[in-house]
Order: sequence, then C-alpha cells, then structure tokens
Amino acid sequence: MRVTHLSLTDFRNYAQAEVPLFAGPNLIVGRNGQGKTNLVEALGYLSTLGSHRVSTLTAMIRAGQDAAIIRARLESNGRQILAEVQLNRTGQNRAQVNRSVIRTRDLPRYFSCVVFAPEDLALVRGDPGGRRRFLDQLLVLRTPRLAGVLADYDRVLKQRNSLLKSARSSGVKGNQLATLEIWDERLVAFGSEIIDERAELVRQLGEPLRVAYRAVVGADHGPTLSGALSILGADADGEISTSSTTATGSAMTGSSNTPAGTRIPLIAPGATTADVFRSALAGLRRKELERGITLAGPHRDDVIFSLNDLPAKGYASHGESWSFALSLKLASAELLRRDSVTGDPVVILDDVFAELDQQRRTRLAAAVTGFEQVLITSAVLEDVPEALVAHTIHIRGGAVVDG
Repeated sequence: MRVTHLSLTDFRNYAQAEVPLFAGPNLIVGRNGQGKTNLVEALGYLSTLGSHRVSTLTAMIRAGQDAAIIRARLESNGRQILAEVQLNRTGQNRAQVNRSVIRTRDLPRYFSCVVFAPEDLALVRGDPGGRRRFLDQLLVLRTPRLAGVLADYDRVLKQRNSLLKSARSSGVKGNQLATLEIWDERLVAFGSEIIDERAELVRQLGEPLRVAYRAVVGADHGPTLSGALSILGADADGEISTSSTTATGSAMTGSSNTPAGTRIPLIAPGATTADVFRSALAGLRRKELERGITLAGPHRDDVIFSLNDLPAKGYASHGESWSFALSLKLASAELLRRDSVTGDPVVILDDVFAELDQQRRTRLAAAVTGFEQVLITSAVLEDVPEALVAHTIHIRGGAVVDG
C-alpha cells in the first residue's frame, strides 16, 4: 500500500496543500514549526482516527475555520482508492471512500500506517493509558471489527460507573444490585474479548520486537512484553500488583516472555477469561460501591516492557527507552505486513533521526527500506541517511516549496 497524493484543506497551518508522494522513501524537510509533522499527522488520522500529538481533534482544524479536510489517493495491489474525511468543530465528522459515504470509524479498513514520533517515548516511560491505546489501535488495524467491540465496552463501562456512583450516593437498593449484575455480564462479554485479543497480540509481538531491536541497536538486550491484568491482581485501590503479571502458556495470559522474578497467579484449570473477570468483579463489589468506579477490566490493564529482565520503565536509559519504543513500532509494522492482503503499511518516521547517533541512523534506514513506502520528516537534511533522500519535499510556512 502507498499514498500517491495527499491533499489538505484548512488542516493545521495549511490553507491548502497538494503533496505528491512516491513509492519507497519520501523525505519531508523544513525548519521546526513549518508544518512537516502536520502532513504525516493527517495520514495518521486516516489510519487510526486519532493524532499522535493531541487528544482533541479540533486542534487539527485551522484557526478561524469550521472544518478541515484530509484527502488521500491510495494505491493497493493495483487498485486506486480515494479516502476523504472532514473534521468538524461541531457535529460529527464525515468520511467518504471513492466518493461514497462511509462511517468514519471504517476508514482504517482502507488505509494502514504506523507512525513513530518523539511522543512515543511515553509508551515506555508514561502511564498505562498510552500502552493500552497502542495495543487497541494495532488491534483495530489488524481486525477492524474490534473498533465496535472497544466502543461497546466503553459505553457499558460508562453506564456501569454511572450506576455505581448513583448507588454510592443514594445507598444500595435491591433493584440497583439487580441492574448492576446485568451490566456486569455485558462488561464481562465485551471486556473478555478485548483481554484475549490483547493477550494474543502481545504474544505475537514478541519475536518481531526482538528482531527489530537487534536491527536498530545491534545488540540483544532481551526485550520482552508481558500483560498485567487487573482481573488477576487488582488490590483494594484497583492498582495492579506484581502477581497480576501474566504467564506464558494460555490464551489468556499473553506474555512474550515472563520477566524473571514475576510471580505467576494460579488460575483454576479450565477457567475462561470471562470466569476470572466475573469473579474479580464479585470480589471487588464492596470497594466499587464505596468508590463509585469499576476497578477491574481492560481499562485498568497494562503491559510490562522489559530489557535484560528488568522493567524498562525506571531502569532503561533514555537511549534504550527510545530504541525500545522505535522497535515496538517496527514490530507493529511487521505484524501488519504479515496480516495484510493490501500490502505493507506505510511507515512514518516523524523527527526520529535527530535523536539517533550515526550508527543507529544507518541501522534504522536499513530496517525500513524494505517497506513499500516510508515517510520521514526532519529539520536537518544531513541527519537523514542518503539512502532515504531520493524523493525530498521541502516545507516552508505551511506550503510545499521547491528546494
């Protein structure tokens, strides 16, 4: 898969932009603040329905305008696709494919990309929410129908939390408990599927992560992933204990390698994820009613990243954390490549090379040149290896200019 042309209207600092793109590497270069990242952010939205920079979509609409339009011409296995989305300050966003209206949430079915940017250092060093979003976005890219499951889970979670808050403020009544049990079953149904899908994804990421890390760093520091499930180890405050880190060997656990020193929780033979989830909710009932929130489920899970059998968060250096996050994105691209019937995902490297030494720049260039299309942004042309500068686009003040 590749993008042959990107068109923007009132997106970020672009009143209008027309950007031709080519197979292989495409370098977008310009001084900081000129609009390089805005171009790749637009493509990232088509793939993930989100921004790697901000949480509010209105920030992507040019100041003083009511809407922004992203339009991309795509080529996949000889098929031409025109994907379009209109982002609105008020009201719902609108999407089209080949001029036919579609649900916005279906856009990722038509375009797949993997973005790596400086913000992704938070995957290693930040809070669990970022890691959950990373897994869920990758799940949706691989299996688009899971977008509906995730949306259904969020809806049920909000309803259940609302009921818990109401019960806390008014005192628990019999009918409220009966209603809560109904929401429990819905939460368990959607949540168990998410837990199992994430676990399988974590398992499958393990080997591509190790390969990517060796390719970028030139050494094997034993990078691993292991799921930490709140339904296995939520304490009274809903925090995940070390005993909730999952083990290798069952569909539910989803560990690419269990870190040394991890305690393996005992699960009854034959128990399903739904059984364990249901039991966790029953055990936390009193605490949930006291606090008015749901204390177990995929919305409170985490993934533990490790290097050399130590948690990367808190132990890895800046360079190691950066290399781990980059390798995680390259591993994601490799999984999407294996799954896809439409070709490689587009790989986007946003302002990455400035953070790398010369040796790692060369290694990264070698690692990505096999993908059908790679987009790179850089403030300094000389930071980018020569192998990636065949097609160079210069940006100045929200406009595409000649060199």
